[in-house]
Amino acid sequence: MLLFIGIQASGKSTFYRQHFFDTHVRISLDLLKTRHRENLFMQACLSTQQRFVVDNTNPSREDRMRYIDAARKARFRVIGYFFEPDPAASAARNAQREPRHAVPLAGLFGTLKRLQRPVPEEGFDELYLVSALEGRFEVERQS
Repeated sequence: MLLFIGIQASGKSTFYRQHFFDTHVRISLDLLKTRHRENLFMQACLSTQQRFVVDNTNPSREDRMRYIDAARKARFRVIGYFFEPDPAASAARNAQREPRHAVPLAGLFGTLKRLQRPVPEEGFDELYLVSALEGRFEVERQS
């Protein structure tokens, strides 16, 4: 299981499309709309040993634990990708989205306020730092 962590418009979905589209199912509340649907998809991946990405903001340790605990119980490796916050760049990318996909700035900055940097002790086997740089991503292993 890959767990993405970062504020809205930080590049998480683009990173997924560029790096994991062909190998991992994408689980996203933006697509599934409810926690019930999200849980059904995740349980299907866990029970069939299908690799998957959780593409949500996951700002707090508590938000992440539901996925980490479930993956660990199913004997999945847990790999985290923390998208380094750049609020100005995220706000600019958000402004370029179609209005129906744009996140209110209060939501973006509210997530930033709740964002906790992940640590290996949360249950990650590997943890990476991702920086979005002018149309490309720089990835650095943290643990």
